[in-house]
Amino acid sequence: MRYRVLLAEEAERDVEDLYRFIAARDGAETAERILTEIESACADLGEFPTRGNIPKELASIGISEYRELHHKPWRMIYRIIGTDVVVYCVADGRRDMQSFLERRLIR
Repeated sequence: MRYRVLLAEEAERDVEDLYRFIAARDGAETAERILTEIESACADLGEFPTRGNIPKELASIGISEYRELHHKPWRMIYRIIGTDVVVYCVADGRRDMQSFLERRLIR
């Protein structure tokens, strides 16, 4: 079964911010390449949505419905809902992910 992959509004904003950050630091060509790789990884979730692991920051507080993919150092946090895969954020994994995920996902 093929799942539909959707980006939440905040995840779309994350991708735009990431592009601007990388383009300013390393150039537009590098930004395009990295974003293409991230988008490809997210698109692959349509075929294999359960391949990601449960983020350790969420598992430690008893939340297990979210999963994550890594494109180091970035982490894509998503959730499978029926036949949809919703990507909630694309974040730099070097940041304080516990606080970030609590703010972004637990409201």
